[in-house]
Amino acid sequence: MPPHTRGEQSQPRSDTTLELAELLTHTSRRLRRGSIVQLAPLGLTYAQARVLRLVAAHGRPLRMADLAAQLDVVPRSVTTMVDALEAAGLVVRHADTGDRRSVLVVLSDDGRLLLDRLETARRDSADEVFGGLDATQRHQLLELLGILCERGSCVSCCGPDSTGGGHR
Repeated sequence: MPPHTRGEQSQPRSDTTLELAELLTHTSRRLRRGSIVQLAPLGLTYAQARVLRLVAAHGRPLRMADLAAQLDVVPRSVTTMVDALEAAGLVVRHADTGDRRSVLVVLSDDGRLLLDRLETARRDSADEVFGGLDATQRHQLLELLGILCERGSCVSCCGPDSTGGGHR
């Protein structure tokens, strides 16, 4: 029996908030697991792929501190992710000439080349989860999730420094 119908025969639900939370969590886990499977052949972790997408979305060098804020992680975590991406030749670090304390991250040529494959992997993973929805249902879901994200002041996609390019 699908998770959203469990217990419906025995007791009517007057509040669907918990059910929505459970279904959203379940769907999120499916997306993440699918992404991990799709990213493995590219040699990337889910976190590294997010870093690459954020750096690419800005179209200019991104400060490590800004990257940490957008990922909602501590700066040390970003350092570890960028270390691995730099060792793989996908990003390059530069000193910020305007602020000696800051380090800028930019995609390397190899990083830019990998972006197309990365987007294909993301699309394939999303199609596995959302493929059963028609275009109207996908649009409705997109609108509703966008509203939730904006109301929650989501730093990674709706924050003041976001590129306005939508959800990542």
